[in-house]
Order: sequence, then structure tokens, then C-alpha cells
Amino acid sequence: MDNRSTTELKRLEDAARAAWLYYVAKNTQDEIAQKLEVSRQSAQRLVALAVTEGLIKVRLDHPIAQCMELAQQLKDKFALLDCEIVPSDPATPDANHGLAQCSAAILERYLKSETPKTLAFGTGRALKACIDELPSMQCQQHKIVSLVGNMMADGSASAFDIVVTMANRINAKHFPMPLPVIASSVSEKNTLQNLQPVKSIFSLIEQADATFVGIGQITDNSPLLLDGFITDSELSHLKNDGAYGEIVSWLYDKNGQLLSNATNDRVVSAPLTINASKPVYGIAAGTDKVLAIYAALKGKLINSLITNEYTAQAILALSSK
Repeated sequence: MDNRSTTELKRLEDAARAAWLYYVAKNTQDEIAQKLEVSRQSAQRLVALAVTEGLIKVRLDHPIAQCMELAQQLKDKFALLDCEIVPSDPATPDANHGLAQCSAAILERYLKSETPKTLAFGTGRALKACIDELPSMQCQQHKIVSLVGNMMADGSASAFDIVVTMANRINAKHFPMPLPVIASSVSEKNTLQNLQPVKSIFSLIEQADATFVGIGQITDNSPLLLDGFITDSELSHLKNDGAYGEIVSWLYDKNGQLLSNATNDRVVSAPLTINASKPVYGIAAGTDKVLAIYAALKGKLINSLITNEYTAQAILALSSK
């Protein structure tokens, strides 16, 4: 591809975008034509070109220039270890098309290692979608461990538990955390965290070769609220405290600094490592997530990012103010 003309490279880029819209975002050729502002026949030819050029495999295998440039800018700006940007659907920039596939591809690289790895996981919708994209694998050499409790306040299992679901898919030794996400009191939290099995899980987490977490926003549709971990009243208090986001239920402000408040005092999840030396991937995208992701990057709560084009541009715009 390096020997091709600028016109040819641009056409391949257009073909890659058309193919992504068709195979990943499930757009019709009429919708692709509208979004790329070309005729339906041109949209057909672009998708066909992507196939003939070998860009279409199980995943779209083409480095769209703008996504690569955004990734490099974010890496430079926040000293990230890794950054992957997937294309955004122009009509629905908040959609998470491609995010799960990209995250699964990165995770597969770790799982295919013959060297034993310990991988730590948060919870949430983005991570669950990532796990759903994994193929069945035999990974007996690896350990997967949960950073966060998998129990709701009433004792029922969380709908977005990651580790158990993943273990069934890849046949790895797994270490779930059978605890509430937020304890009812500080004394209950201390009691739970002093249990020997919990101490063993926390020790494994400290040794993790890579960590994968979702990033939650503190808005009216906060995952903590929607999933029943906090009440409307508690959400109002968190907003008043200056909470901008949460990672495995640890709340932080607009600068990515952990809050000192009653909710964080009761969070049972493993402690966050600030400015970690090993990869901590944040997986999130969308308008509601921008401020939370930006704050997490500023506070070095994550050092690697998987997001989409729209979100990357919004984060860079904030960082330039």
C-alpha cells in the first residue's frame, strides 16, 4: 500500500469505512451511500473493493488514517501505553459499534500467550459486550480475576458479571468476588475485605499483567443508579460531591482524583492503582462518557484506552481548552 498514489489510498480508506458500516454497523447500502455522500452504486463498489483488496476478514483489517492519528494524539497527550480508536457511525456517534470487537481482539492477544497471564476485570455493559465477542478457547494456563463484587444489594447476581461468563468461554481458572459492590457500612466492608479468600484475590489483582475496566458516568443515567447499586438520593449527593465518573465503583472528580466521601468509604472493590506500570484498559465511548473518560485519563486511573472516533475527538477538544 505504501507505493500507491494518494488517490488510491484515499479510495481504500473510503472502502474501509464503507465496509465497516456494512459489516460491523449493519447499515444498508442506501444508508452507506447517504452517510458517505456517494451514490448507491459507488457504495456497492466500495464494499466490493474492500473484499477484493482483502480488507474483510473476521474483523475489519484496515488502518483508517484518522483513527490512527487520533490514537497517537491521545497517546502523546496522556502518555498512554496503548490506544485503539474504532470508527464512529456518522449518524449515531454514541453507538458502540466495533468497540467490543476491538476490545476482544486485544484481549485475545493476551489469551493466546503460552506464558501464563493473570488478567483482572471490572464489570459493565462494554466489558460484557467484549466478552461476548470472544471465541471459545482453551486457556488453562491463565488466571482471570474480578476487581469488583458480583452481588446486588439483595444478594442476587449482577447481570454484568464478567469473570464467570468469560471462564465458561475460555476454560481458564477464575476468581470471582462473591461480595456486594458497596457494603452497607464501613465495618461490614472491613470484615469482608479481611476474609482470607478476598485477601488472596486482592493479591492476585496486584500481580495482574493487564486490567480491563469500564468507565461509568455520574449523570441521571449513571450505571450505578441503573443497576441498582445507589439510589436517586445517593446520586444527588454524589453530584454535589463533584463526582464525574466511576471505575469499579470508585468515584472520582473532574481531575480524576478519588473522592473522600461516604460512598467511597464503603466500596468493596479492589483499590485502583494510580499511574500503573502495567496496562489498565478503559473501554468506553459516547457523549455521556466523555467527561468521565477525560477525568480518568487526567488522574491516570487508566493508562490505555479503547474508544471511538467521536469520543476521541471530544476528549482532545477538552484537553486543548
